[in-house]
Amino acid sequence: MRQRACGARWCSVVSRRSITGGRPGATVLERGVGRQEGSLSVQSLSEACLFTDSVKAFQTAIGVISLRNAFVDLRHVFDEEYHFDDESFVRGRRLITRGLAAAKANIKQGSLKAAQRAIGEIMHTLQDFYSHSNWIELGNRDAFSTLIRADLAFDNIADVNTPTCRNCVGDDCDNNVLESIIAEQQLTSGYFSLTSFSKPDGKCSHGGSVDLTSLTEPRGGINKDGVDAAHGSLHADAARAAVAATVQLLQDVRGAVGDEDFLRLMGVSRSTSSSSSLVLCFVVDTTASMAGVVTELRSLAATIASSESNKPSVYILVPFNGTSVGPLMRTTDSDVFLSQINTLSVSGAGNSSEPRQSLSALLQALAGVPDRSEIFVFTDGPPGDSHLESTVTALIENTKSVVNFLLTDLSSAETGDLYRVLARLSGGQAVEVTQQQLPQALSLVTDALSPTLATLIQVVRDPGASETFSFTVDSSVRTLLVYITGDSPTFTITSASGATQRSQESSGRLGIVQNVGNLRITRLSSPLQTGQWQISVLSSLPYTLKAIGESSIDFFFEFVEVVQDPQPGFTVLDSRPQAAGDVSLSVSVTGGSAVSVTEVTATQVSGSGAVQGTLQQMATGDYLVTMRGLPAGRFFLQLRGRNSSASNQVFQRQSSTQLLTSTVAVTAQDEGEWRPGTDFSVPFNVTAANSAGGTVAVRQSNDRGFATSFPSNLTVGSGGIAEGSGTLSAPSDTASGTGVVVVIEADSPGGTDFNYVLVRLTVTAEVTDITAPTCETVSVNANCTGNCSLRTWEFTATVSDGAGGSGVERVSVRDARGTLNATTTLGAAGFNVTLVSFATTCCFGEVVLVVADAVGNVGTCFISSDGGGRALSLSLLPLWVSMVSLTATRTLYS
Repeated sequence: MRQRACGARWCSVVSRRSITGGRPGATVLERGVGRQEGSLSVQSLSEACLFTDSVKAFQTAIGVISLRNAFVDLRHVFDEEYHFDDESFVRGRRLITRGLAAAKANIKQGSLKAAQRAIGEIMHTLQDFYSHSNWIELGNRDAFSTLIRADLAFDNIADVNTPTCRNCVGDDCDNNVLESIIAEQQLTSGYFSLTSFSKPDGKCSHGGSVDLTSLTEPRGGINKDGVDAAHGSLHADAARAAVAATVQLLQDVRGAVGDEDFLRLMGVSRSTSSSSSLVLCFVVDTTASMAGVVTELRSLAATIASSESNKPSVYILVPFNGTSVGPLMRTTDSDVFLSQINTLSVSGAGNSSEPRQSLSALLQALAGVPDRSEIFVFTDGPPGDSHLESTVTALIENTKSVVNFLLTDLSSAETGDLYRVLARLSGGQAVEVTQQQLPQALSLVTDALSPTLATLIQVVRDPGASETFSFTVDSSVRTLLVYITGDSPTFTITSASGATQRSQESSGRLGIVQNVGNLRITRLSSPLQTGQWQISVLSSLPYTLKAIGESSIDFFFEFVEVVQDPQPGFTVLDSRPQAAGDVSLSVSVTGGSAVSVTEVTATQVSGSGAVQGTLQQMATGDYLVTMRGLPAGRFFLQLRGRNSSASNQVFQRQSSTQLLTSTVAVTAQDEGEWRPGTDFSVPFNVTAANSAGGTVAVRQSNDRGFATSFPSNLTVGSGGIAEGSGTLSAPSDTASGTGVVVVIEADSPGGTDFNYVLVRLTVTAEVTDITAPTCETVSVNANCTGNCSLRTWEFTATVSDGAGGSGVERVSVRDARGTLNATTTLGAAGFNVTLVSFATTCCFGEVVLVVADAVGNVGTCFISSDGGGRALSLSLLPLWVSMVSLTATRTLYS
């Protein structure tokens, strides 16, 4: 019953979560659809469907999709095909089908963030169809499947010479679409322009105060962006159809890639081997001097692979040595990961002072892991590629991943200097041990294998200073760990009740203290006392302090650019925020509707400077934070709030990543298709604030090692802007769906500051097979009278991709449990035909047979025990359908 109950809500939750921000009508749209779904939310769905270990990653995935949806309105406000304006139906559908093919290819290659971004963009265009066209006025209330199917005819579109509208009567536009258009069921959409009154004779306009074409006859508009829009009376119908279309889109993605990969796309793991969204990433030095470390990692990998709890859902391994890097290996199978670790071979000199390609390997890892992952780097040598420090710093800041260095038998203290800097920037640890001490230090890895870890406080002191730090432990914190790294610091921990324990006490009133190398780990005993705790550190040498705990309450954030014209909205910055002027952040908090944020503060890492933001709640758990400037130098974000389900208890959390502003701005364009064996152009701009001119140095790197051609410097004009362009070359054997992360950096004219822009690109092969596989029922054998659990039925069907198709790649059954068998043979027509049989109990009276080909085209058959078939109803959809629907409504834009 839990599976069926949770299943009815799965799609609804994902759809609802996609309605935020965007054009002015979006807030109204969110309220309208939200009322229909009651209390459905990320938190309630995760609890009902037993994936609470993935709730943070699920919410993050929805955030990426939603914000990329909003991006379309800001980047493509003048491009009519992105909004189905100006009757641009054919070009709009091409955007959708092209983006859908790219997203499916991304998922197959493990480039999940690229897929999320692509899906967010095409959702915007898909959803705009229902608000900007006359689909609803024609009497339709369902999704229009043709928009996501390039093989279906897209006809009955009003041509450019066909009048479609009459003047509105004053402000009343309810009947301005011509009767002939309605009678002939012809599609049209409104024309829109911010700069011109011109449109073809007799054509409808979008409408609204900023649309100048709406002042040209026929005056008025047909958009349904909100209840106060020209066709506002149809707004709710348009919203419901857009949600249904988004569900259909995501169901198509699910059918193409399979259930596990679809859930992984959404940050959720429900595989037989893992129930969390954890990612384990090892970056391993394979120089001969690391032989003992590699042996220990094999043992650790075997332990993790055999664990029954907190098992990662994705494993990533990046080997490196003094001359080579990678390739990055990614798998969801713990046995494969164990095999990869076991086959690592050490080679080269046994000298630990030999420079290594450690930053190049770390660059690959940072580009390949999901945002906010934990990465572990194992080495004993200095970086031989320190020129990549700024690039790695940019990736740490942008992805907010935590990087831990486990440094064994360093030849000198200076060897680890850069590693220590990068660890501090990311909120990680730089642990210095001997190879004999390494097994004890590896507890750092197992400690991180919890999907609900949150940072309560983090401190960096360089130079060191004796100081007392306070932090709040709330009742949601189930475990508490304190890490202190440094050269023999001493400390005292004081609980909320006043009980104390000194660092010299390995086992005391509060917990257990473990010393290994330069790391002190304190594991506080449960149950934890709630309230104000203190840690007093005595040291004149540099040290770091970090307290983390398992909790359902945490937060994540992005710096965003807010615009008001021509329409309000915001989009994520893929760079550092500007040092001057207001700064905005999108902040999301986990933990459910009882959790609210009361304060977000940017606090200097070294110093007392702090700036508190102004909060604007956008939706449950989502806030837009505005700050009047940011602190000088590096800073953390600190968040405080209350939990009404725990007597309005105060909680506090802190970002792990150190952040920084810049006086330089770097932006880039990433439009167009990139085929294997071709070049791709990336135009970019550098803006230097208050600059009267000069030269800026430019650097670029990409995680694939593709050949590039970029300028090494640009001249800044008197307006403070420099324009540049670079190209990347994809080898001809590049797999379709390969994601490429490009970091373009620019120094300030004086060289005292730098900024960057992170560009995510995808290489996709041209798709010539646009036809979905077909399936046909051969036989149904059923006797379903009486108790359904005691009766069975079965069917056989044939599936094929036809002549010239890419071939059937996946056959699965949706919404039923049973035994599936498939056998492929060469058919009489000269192409492969797959015979499918499925047996199940009579309790599953209807089965959905899903067939996907090699390029992601999806076909379905609905087969029932009575030999008939019908369209699938929402009440029968499984748990992922509720998730899809929540994503759809949280990304729905007018």
